[in-house]
Amino acid sequence: MKDQAGRRRVRRLAIGTAVVLALAGMNGPWLYRFGTAKYHQYEINKPEYKAENGKWDIIQFPEKYRQNTIHAALLRTGKVLLVAGSGNNQDNFDDKKFDTRIWDPVKGTIKKIPTPKDLFCTGHTQLANGNLLIAGGTKRYEKLKGDVTKAGGLMIVHNENPDKPITLPAGTKFVGKENGKTFVSKDPVVVERATKKFDKETGKFLGNTPGLGRIYVEAQKSGATYETGTQDNYTVQGLTGADAKNTYGIAQKLALDKKDFQGIRDAFEFDPIAEKYIKVDPMKEARWYPTLTTLSNGKILSVSGLDDIGQLVPGKNEVFDPKTRKWTYLPKTRQFPTYPALFLMQNGKVFYSGSNAGYGPDDVGRDPGVWDVAGNKFTKIPGLSDPDRMETSGTVLLPPAQDEKFMVIGGGGVGESKLSSNRTRIVDLKAADPKFVDGPTLEKGTRYPQASVLPDDSVLVSGGSEDYRGRGDSNILEARLYHPDSNTFDEVADPLVGRNYHSGSLLLPDGRVMFFGSDSLYGDKANTKPGTFEQRIEMYTPPYLYRDSRPSLSGGPQTIERGGSGTFTSQHASSVKKARLIRPSASTHVTDVDQRSIALDFKASGDKITVTVPKNKNLVQSGWYMLFVDDDQGTPSKAQWVKVP
Repeated sequence: MKDQAGRRRVRRLAIGTAVVLALAGMNGPWLYRFGTAKYHQYEINKPEYKAENGKWDIIQFPEKYRQNTIHAALLRTGKVLLVAGSGNNQDNFDDKKFDTRIWDPVKGTIKKIPTPKDLFCTGHTQLANGNLLIAGGTKRYEKLKGDVTKAGGLMIVHNENPDKPITLPAGTKFVGKENGKTFVSKDPVVVERATKKFDKETGKFLGNTPGLGRIYVEAQKSGATYETGTQDNYTVQGLTGADAKNTYGIAQKLALDKKDFQGIRDAFEFDPIAEKYIKVDPMKEARWYPTLTTLSNGKILSVSGLDDIGQLVPGKNEVFDPKTRKWTYLPKTRQFPTYPALFLMQNGKVFYSGSNAGYGPDDVGRDPGVWDVAGNKFTKIPGLSDPDRMETSGTVLLPPAQDEKFMVIGGGGVGESKLSSNRTRIVDLKAADPKFVDGPTLEKGTRYPQASVLPDDSVLVSGGSEDYRGRGDSNILEARLYHPDSNTFDEVADPLVGRNYHSGSLLLPDGRVMFFGSDSLYGDKANTKPGTFEQRIEMYTPPYLYRDSRPSLSGGPQTIERGGSGTFTSQHASSVKKARLIRPSASTHVTDVDQRSIALDFKASGDKITVTVPKNKNLVQSGWYMLFVDDDQGTPSKAQWVKVP
């Protein structure tokens, strides 16, 4: 199919090129350029072209509604939540200008939503009640080395008192015993009481293990004079008596080095009916760049992220209980890079594909595998090609979800590496001994690819860039439809807008795919002009929507139990060949662990279609889904919203 698609593409472009070249020969360079663009528009708008390749359209919001969209989620109302927070804009952050929009892609209406915190680089996932859980965000923007004026870094505060914790307010001063330099805390910190140690056999008291607290400190004064090069102990000013004796700080190098982003603990549910944020219990850990994933018990796992002092959360993962709206730590730690791609499996374990989007050492938590969260056992999966180029790769659960096959797409080297991969890798988790095998290759090494599952069981793969954040004008204006049944790509119409960092895609209930965002580092090939954030939205209409008709679907129950059935009306029931439940996406930073397409058994009789939902709660997680039916040509209906309790 790939070869046929390639020949088709060459053929259709060759015809256009021949005509334009003929015109150019008669009329010169200006007409060549004008004719090329004009003829291209003529070609891509032909009905037969759209029926084979689909079509892209750009949507530009009115100026007062534009924003730098970082996160997007499809709500059960059919509207799209577009979250910017400060939108990777330091001025917005300083002015506390945090943005959210709700867009109705059917009516075209846009609404501004009050945004309580800087939900820039937050984590999010769909909840069973139809709300969206959002956790984490930005406490402080990064400072590059040349912009840092005060030496700073991590202070570990020790409490030797086993009888009580101690709280130090923001502004607490720490004075080095050896270097004599003063550093000031930026936030309050609670340091837990010390733990008494006893010999297990004799019961003899061995001493106390200090309680620890982590805090970010800055030098009291600016300049390189106040940097430190070695570890020192620090006394805490303002304490007296036993508190002064039992409480002290220890810090390594405190310097003018680059300071990373810092996260927040805040968490919210977004209610799509009330269209507002609802504050819930904050996380135990501050997180910037976390991943949220639904577990077998319906609780939400929160993993990784940069903490409130700008360091990678040291494997301290936690879960949110939607019933109590509170967070608790997992009993054991496991560390991942930021925005790790984590998916609930049908056996209740969690699959980590190795895809991630940002921060963390290159030798910790990078290996793909299966994580038994309850026992904290991790089983590595071998065979991954380009294993050193998994950062900014995309991962998608291939349809139908019952097959439990995943595709990992593209990726790049850790950090700002110029390396990128053109590989796709596929793993069958139902195999007796799962391992990755290579799928069809991409034409170019691709960071930040977007992948959306379509109701006809194909996967739209589009966008990305060859280099980090599109450096060197390296955005990839290509799109492909992947077919899991034949393991092949078909070339389709090229997108009009480049998409790299801070971009994403969502399947809509009408069968189209929406693309948002892109945050190029530079705006030219020479990397001399600063890039601008892409605020336009682009819609891809797949080829299946350019056929003569599509099956209808209406009526039916709004709720279907797992293992239960629901009957819907369709004037084309006799031609229906597939029924799919597709979970709505919540997409950011090449990470969308929500989307999955579940095959449903069905029966057709007259103008009625009865669908049956599988019983496995890990396959069909509680929540709202889009129900599509496909006819014998692969054309999907518009979706009906169905809740699985």
